[in-house]
Amino acid sequence: MSLPSVLSVAATDATLHTVAADVYTVSIGRIGAIVSALIGLLGSVGGGLALARTTGRGRVLTWTRRNGSVTALLAGSLAVAIGAAVAATAEGGLGTGNGLGGAYVAILLGLAAVLLGGLARSRTRSRTRTGTGTA
Repeated sequence: MSLPSVLSVAATDATLHTVAADVYTVSIGRIGAIVSALIGLLGSVGGGLALARTTGRGRVLTWTRRNGSVTALLAGSLAVAIGAAVAATAEGGLGTGNGLGGAYVAILLGLAAVLLGGLARSRTRSRTRTGTGTA
């Protein structure tokens, strides 16, 4: 078989081609990547607000001051776990519509949320230990 005939057989056989999802097709991978990226974004914002509050900058709600670091740690961990699961199960590469790019974004946002939440949590602990208040 010559090279042109092999190429023509490969072009006519649909099983040899990876089919990319349409732009408007919503797959499970895309949904998982979007949800985990939003969770990671929520955690990053919560961690940033909690960190701003522990450094004494800005006016932040009482809930964020008390629970922002824990929320960032939990949301960041969840975003990393879901993003890693989507990245591990995605078939094909970037641009195939399986949510691989969104999974990478979710992992990065989740890691940022964990970092910010950890910093805010450690600063909150050090302030309560060195505080001069008596009980």
